[in-house]
Amino acid sequence: MDAVDALNETAFWLERELADSFKVQAFRRAAGIIAGLSQEELSARVRDGRLKRTKGIGSRTLEVISQSLGGTVPGYLEDLRRRGAEPLVDGGHKLDAKLRGDLHSHSNWSDGGSPIEAMAAAARILGREYLALTDHSPSLKIANGLNAERLMEQLTVVDEINNEQQSGFQLLAGIEVDILEDGQLDQSAEMLSQLDVVVASVHSKLRSDKRAMTRRMLAAIEDPHTNVLGHCTGRLVTGSRGTRPPSEFDAEKVFASCAEHSVAVEINSRPERQDPPEKLIQLALDAGCLFSIDSDAHAPGQLDFLQYGAERADANGVPADRIVTTWPVDRLLEWLQSKQ
Repeated sequence: MDAVDALNETAFWLERELADSFKVQAFRRAAGIIAGLSQEELSARVRDGRLKRTKGIGSRTLEVISQSLGGTVPGYLEDLRRRGAEPLVDGGHKLDAKLRGDLHSHSNWSDGGSPIEAMAAAARILGREYLALTDHSPSLKIANGLNAERLMEQLTVVDEINNEQQSGFQLLAGIEVDILEDGQLDQSAEMLSQLDVVVASVHSKLRSDKRAMTRRMLAAIEDPHTNVLGHCTGRLVTGSRGTRPPSEFDAEKVFASCAEHSVAVEINSRPERQDPPEKLIQLALDAGCLFSIDSDAHAPGQLDFLQYGAERADANGVPADRIVTTWPVDRLLEWLQSKQ
């Protein structure tokens, strides 16, 4: 198989398994190093040892390249494929099969690790009908958030990808916009009105008192541009970043407002978030809310994290028709555009 494809697919499966990022990036870096070489030139460099001496090519990546050039699927990749054929979770498989898309993902334009094109290609491979690109907004400087100028530039890239794609898949233009302390959204109304999807999330002052956090969230939900309330508690339950307790807010008021303003409550599928907690999922259900099961993927392999969200939604009795990411793209876009 093509050596670049083999390296990138290896990285995909490693991401899906939650492998250390340095290991994943080793394969993506190697793919970038050899991407411009013809098969003849690459074979010559393997034979005479130049590739082995190339910075950024390690023993495992060299093995994958060499076996690809030899006309076989690399053994390391075969093993990853075999493990990848097994589901990530024990439950929620029927609901996962109903998911058509994903409204929360990041590229290397903000704090993701891969180009937009790679994220879109992975979504297609996974059978998604649509993927929303939702890089961060400017106030989140640590995540290289996009100002209006960069966001406009990104919209052009999204259009180009959609023009090049075959039918059956659509990349949606979006943003994960920060909810500022006063409840305002961290991007101009003019820019937000040009997007397909707006996910609004709190990323700062997560330990604010309950009353202040409630006011902040309600203001964002009432903004006509908001489509999805992202990872509403901000909690972390595991992972390399450690743990973080959930923010405190009046969940009944927040979810009642979500239902009133047709804002979907995100079931964030990242294993370290598991947000909202089960109790809040039940409160949102009782309030009549819509939901969006999203991956919050920062790399192609993480797009398959939707399995985690589907398992949690199914365990909590969330009906499929109240999950907007089970809807076909025409129905989804009609719902999104109804807010504008």
